[in-house]
Amino acid sequence: MVESLFDTHCHLDFEVFDADREEVLRRAAQAGVQHILVPGTRRMAHFPPCFERGSQVQLHGAVGLHPYFIEQHQSQDLDWVDKQLQHDKRLLVGEIGLDRTCTEWQKQCELFEQQVQLAVRYRRPLILHHRKSQSDLLGLLTPYLAELPQCKGVLHAFSGSRQQAQDWIAKGFKLGVGGTITYARAAKTRAAIAEVPLSGLVLETDAPDMPVAGHQGKRNEPSRLADVFAALAELRQESASELRQKLWENSLELIDFLAADASDDSAIY
Repeated sequence: MVESLFDTHCHLDFEVFDADREEVLRRAAQAGVQHILVPGTRRMAHFPPCFERGSQVQLHGAVGLHPYFIEQHQSQDLDWVDKQLQHDKRLLVGEIGLDRTCTEWQKQCELFEQQVQLAVRYRRPLILHHRKSQSDLLGLLTPYLAELPQCKGVLHAFSGSRQQAQDWIAKGFKLGVGGTITYARAAKTRAAIAEVPLSGLVLETDAPDMPVAGHQGKRNEPSRLADVFAALAELRQESASELRQKLWENSLELIDFLAADASDDSAIY
């Protein structure tokens, strides 16, 4: 029997998947991936056909303005995010965050906080991007933590120490565990992921990016989540079945906020 996996971060909407998106989803399903969370990165004119109902994998969506595109984001883009969250009660907020390698730091901080405020208003979990900015993120998030859902969201692509990992979990966030742990050189992150409470972990691929070891230079895809799971199983003390079940439960916490009856049947995802 193929076991269930949940890819909590996959950019399935990117153009690199346009030519074979349905095949990618088929391979994901064969690998045991039943759910995929697709984060947003910028305002979109329309959503790809893969988000129509009837896919062989259940898709969940998020909307957000990523710091990588900070020079492109306009004030009306934030209004667009607001309208999407109003329209569809199933959307999370993300991928949003702070990136020290990108420009316009002050604008990044302002836009990030504005999007966190939207998450508070609509009671949605966050999908967080970080690069050399974990302490900055926590500083801006702290005033809003009590107003976010019980599961605050995911710190995507976690890398760091055990203490950093514990700090995020204590705040109510899950840590996104991806291809990084398949590389022996990521010793600090692997050690942290091996030791923190399992209740704070979820799996992700970040496809088409973050390829697993042995597939460098190739397009990543959600079927590789099985490789991430295998690497995590080697690091953890739990049995494979216990690990799989708990990761599944952790991932479902991200969508606990979902209304049983969405406000509009024409909703995007």
